[in-house]
Amino acid sequence: MAYENRRFSTFEHSYRCYPVSFIDKPHLEKGDKIIMPPSALDRLASLQIEYPMLFELNNPAAGRVTHCGVLEFIADEGLIYLPYWMMENMLLQEGDVVQLKNASLAKGTYVKLQPHTKDFLDVSNPKAILETSLRSYSCLTTGDTIMVAYNNKKYYINIVETKPSSAVSIIETDCEVDFAPPLDYKEPEKPAKSALLNRKQSEAEDEPAKKIAKFSPFTGFGRRLDGRPSTESVEPDSSPILKQHQSEAQNGTKDSKSSNPASRQPSGKLVFGSNVNQPENEKSKVAPKNSSQEPPQKEEEPKFQAFTGKKYSLKG
Repeated sequence: MAYENRRFSTFEHSYRCYPVSFIDKPHLEKGDKIIMPPSALDRLASLQIEYPMLFELNNPAAGRVTHCGVLEFIADEGLIYLPYWMMENMLLQEGDVVQLKNASLAKGTYVKLQPHTKDFLDVSNPKAILETSLRSYSCLTTGDTIMVAYNNKKYYINIVETKPSSAVSIIETDCEVDFAPPLDYKEPEKPAKSALLNRKQSEAEDEPAKKIAKFSPFTGFGRRLDGRPSTESVEPDSSPILKQHQSEAQNGTKDSKSSNPASRQPSGKLVFGSNVNQPENEKSKVAPKNSSQEPPQKEEEPKFQAFTGKKYSLKG
């Protein structure tokens, strides 16, 4: 008996489907409501059908299944009218046969949505728009693609996940909504390490040279040991090569001065054993020693003889 009640309470029928635009009802595109024939209403009224009426649509040729509600029973016999976006999900063409069956769905508690384009997230308040648009829907099925119209533009959204089941009713229920990244969203690429290093090097080169302190030797003022003020100022040498040449030049002048003993002799004094006053021609006569030749033999100096010389008398 229970089996017969369950069998008679099930509504199942096959119909040919067409878009709702065929009966001049384009506003039905903003929802999941369908139009059924009056005979279906008579059949449903005689059965113990739960309200609101929800149905399962099945396209056995493509293996697609979705769920929908009903708005009116004014279609011709043997025909039903569907929103065009629903026919696209079901891979249905005009005049194709679809199986219709009543269904009982649990109330949804969680829905995860994924927009096709990121333009939907650029609107002022996408959640409020979505909440307003979903009032035209009776149920949601995982894997479907619904259409949300806003500001003369159509946005397509995938139903990624529904809880507590794969198909839920959203009539008079509090449902948590979550968004997945849009299908055309791309994460920004991270800059390569080499680019960062090049940027840091360029920034370091662009820094002013004043920040880098250079070593400048021998800068300051000269002071004398006797305490007298120095009249010469010490100027820093910017180039170490120039400084080296100057030091070599100074050393050369010092050596030349030290090699000339006459410059060191005080004027008006005679120094014994010095060859300062020797003429230049006599100095040039002295030939340099040759290491290969034997040294010349020295002449014997005369021996000292005492009291040798002229005699003088005190008497004159």
